Amino acid sequence: MSSTDTPKRRPPHFNHVAMSLDPAMLDGAVKEQLIGFYSDVFGWNHLEMMDIAGKRLVFHTYSLEQFVFLHGEADPMRCPRMDHYGFSVGTEGELDEILAAAKSYQVRDDRVDIIDKHRDDHGPIKITSCYIGFLLPMMVEIQWWDKAWLHDSPAA
Repeated sequence: MSSTDTPKRRPPHFNHVAMSLDPAMLDGAVKEQLIGFYSDVFGWNHLEMMDIAGKRLVFHTYSLEQFVFLHGEADPMRCPRMDHYGFSVGTEGELDEILAAAKSYQVRDDRVDIIDKHRDDHGPIKITSCYIGFLLPMMVEIQWWDKAWLHDSPAA
């Protein structure tokens, strides 16, 4: 077999986050609130076929192999406010859309926790981000990476 016949290996990539919740959150009204918020704000899809009342709730996020797995536990996860997992977006406008959806949701439900948009300047990379939480132990960070070298033109 020649080197051209060898399939290129795909490096491992992040595909899910799992959090334990009080089993009561995975059934009834709270379950519906979770589905409503994460679907409306982030565009996640509830994978109903994977539900087990009080035991499991799964959201498909942005690709076939990305998901958020919530499972019921008698001793559920607890963590500090800034514990989070993140997604990057392709434009600052996309970040702004998600943040606006979260702020709109927050108007009708004060349990929505938002750390507003801010920008960290690391020279050639500037990272704009915000944090959004609702009922889950971990917040979601949305980041947009402004890569200067992609839009700087060479000197004439």
